[in-house]
Amino acid sequence: MTPDAPERAPTDPGSRQEPGADTPDPRKAAREAGRAARDLFRHLWILIAAAGRSLLRLGQAASARAVSVLERRRDRVQPVVADPPAGADAAMRAPAGIGRFGRLRRRPALLAVGAAILLPALALAIYLLAALVTLPPLGGAVVETGQRAITVEADDGRVFATRGSFRGQKLTAGDLPPHLAQAIVAIEDRRFYSHWGIDLRGLARAAWRNAVGGGVREGGSTITQQYVRLTSLNQEKTLWRKVQEAFLALRVESTMSKDEILLGYLDAAYFGAGAYGADAAARRYFGKPAKALTLPEAAMLAGLVRAPSQLAPTRNLGGAKERADVVLQAMVETHAITQAQADAARKQSVTLKSPPEAPPGTNYFLDMIAGDVKRLAGTDGDMIVRSTLNLDLQSLAEGVVARRLDKDGAKRKVGQAAMVVLSKAGAILAMVGGRDYEDSQFNRAVQAKRQPGSLFKLLVYLTAYEQGLTPETVLDDRPVRIGDWEPENDDGRYRGSVPLRTAFALSINTVAAQLGQEVGIPAVIATARKLGIQSELPNVPSLVLGSGTVSLLEMTRAYGSVLSGRAPLASFGIHAIRGAAPQPLYVRADPAPTAQLAQEPRQMMLDSLQAVVESGTGRAARVPGQIIGGKTGTSQDFRDAWFVGMTPDLVVGVWIGNDDDSPMNRMFGGEMPAGIFHDFIQRASAQLAKGKPRPSAERAEPAPGAAPVQPPTQVASAELRGVPEVVDTGTLSLRGRTVRLLGVVGERGHLARQLANYLRRREVVCTVADGATGRCRIEGDDLAALILTAGGARATEDAPPDLLGAEEQARAERVGLWGR
Repeated sequence: MTPDAPERAPTDPGSRQEPGADTPDPRKAAREAGRAARDLFRHLWILIAAAGRSLLRLGQAASARAVSVLERRRDRVQPVVADPPAGADAAMRAPAGIGRFGRLRRRPALLAVGAAILLPALALAIYLLAALVTLPPLGGAVVETGQRAITVEADDGRVFATRGSFRGQKLTAGDLPPHLAQAIVAIEDRRFYSHWGIDLRGLARAAWRNAVGGGVREGGSTITQQYVRLTSLNQEKTLWRKVQEAFLALRVESTMSKDEILLGYLDAAYFGAGAYGADAAARRYFGKPAKALTLPEAAMLAGLVRAPSQLAPTRNLGGAKERADVVLQAMVETHAITQAQADAARKQSVTLKSPPEAPPGTNYFLDMIAGDVKRLAGTDGDMIVRSTLNLDLQSLAEGVVARRLDKDGAKRKVGQAAMVVLSKAGAILAMVGGRDYEDSQFNRAVQAKRQPGSLFKLLVYLTAYEQGLTPETVLDDRPVRIGDWEPENDDGRYRGSVPLRTAFALSINTVAAQLGQEVGIPAVIATARKLGIQSELPNVPSLVLGSGTVSLLEMTRAYGSVLSGRAPLASFGIHAIRGAAPQPLYVRADPAPTAQLAQEPRQMMLDSLQAVVESGTGRAARVPGQIIGGKTGTSQDFRDAWFVGMTPDLVVGVWIGNDDDSPMNRMFGGEMPAGIFHDFIQRASAQLAKGKPRPSAERAEPAPGAAPVQPPTQVASAELRGVPEVVDTGTLSLRGRTVRLLGVVGERGHLARQLANYLRRREVVCTVADGATGRCRIEGDDLAALILTAGGARATEDAPPDLLGAEEQARAERVGLWGR
């Protein structure tokens, strides 16, 4: 038996019922409700009348017995008196001649007994009658299933996320696989074909088990009751709803066959992951219609209706498989299948044809494009969206941000970070909106407006270059006073005469303030607008040092405009949208010709940006062999730190700070933000290879075809073979020697025990250098990569790139220690 109300999917308040043939006819529903009310009222009145007569007879018998007992007691205590006078005979006999009602009035206890019996019965009758006359029409409930399904693909076509509600096709008797019907009946309502809508035996059994278990362990609802609840009632757990549910179940059983009820239930039930109905669930999880389900697949679907969100195989494949085993055993107990068939089904592998739930970090990007999908597609139908997201770069971005925050965040009082990666054309390749989407869905890359500090100087210098100044133009670094404003340099020094290239590289504030006065603040604002910054900017002298507030995406686009030469560079997250029709709903066209930045000022600006990384405040962003330009930014009191950098093909913006706007511990843009950029760019070129397969966290496999990383060449090395003992997930004991896995910080506890179980009776081959540290392989796979991919350990900061990538994938997919 199922619990009283299966778990329901989250609903979208803005959803609406689709018009069409499936829309209930109000007049027909009203006629059905009227017939149901009349039939049920007649049966209910007969039951109430019979119950009233029975209660009246019981009350009369009880009253008679009570009167008899009281009279006997009175006779025992009544004193003996002489015969009354003749004239008093009538008066003395008057009490004996009073009727039964008179005696009851003189005995309040008898009235109380009668009232205690009849009043609750009357109240119950009125309550049932009210529930009956207010019954909703059959099928009159509007199921709020949220937006239609959206499947999101990465830029290379890999599906990585789904949102909305999958509805599939309505089942017919010919589409319903026997195994699915048998599985649902076995696990949900074994007496479905023998009861008349309400299973009194099941209710009694559930009540007993709940009483013995000390809580709600089992529900007594039949499939018929669940069907009317899904299609005609709300999901409130109240006595009123249960009474109306029972009445409607009786009505449904009198008007529909058992197979029709079962089909209706399977079409209405929620199976998790946005799938409403068995056909939608079959297509969502297994990529096939319901009629093609195998026995183990049908058992898995039948097991989901009790707790679909918790057991959805895209979220909890292990739990779904365990529940499917319970369903198979229930089918054996109901003789739907044999034990041999159940055992064979357990051995069959169930392969999902859809991706797991979206990696949490990608949800910031998905939230951002959700509004664009609706606006561009112009329809509510099921859609497939080809996005611009590069999954390899996304995983890399999440990993480098998390690693830096884990290492220095607490020490430097840094709580949050955001990152945006744009292609030269403006495509959003990666987006990190915060440290943890599950903790906070606020997208700090798009929604947060913070002071950019010296990052804003790009706009000041570009304006100056467009007005005829050059990187060789010399200005004095000296104390400056503009009205009441006296800008100072961060280091408190004044360098005298400096060329603008050097002033920009060293982020000298006094020179930027003089430039702002020379070119005019309105001209700087005009340049900002030309490069796509839409945030409100104050017309004050301090604007040149970033006193306005902007978003990270805005600033990254502005720097991308300089790289590409387009003014402005339009960022986008969607390449195409497809629906059911062959014709795409939307395809991004080549951008219309826009204004181009003047070539000479743009080249001057690119040269100045490169100087920042070569010899200025952004030296931490340097990557050997890469041409890199960029700019640091630090707002007042160290509340925000920024770095926006670029290669010939990418623009990367990084912000760090705190949500409550509290100061960090003297954190400059040239430190952690520039370091995050460095870590990302250092490995991004390898990740950009199209079609590169990703390793599987579920199977703990390294990426197929990846070249094995050889251990560093050492003067002395040794090869050890054998079955190891596990000290921790980064340390083995092999043939009496301790071997530390290169690039791995080991974990103890249950993770170490899991590794020990995995390695039991399996030989590893370790190439050990400097006496203790090395790389080990098992059946040809690198053991350190397997451990990190499964989330069994952390990578060291200087770990080889393949191991860092394995850790980043585990972080993104929340496996192992990252799922805590």
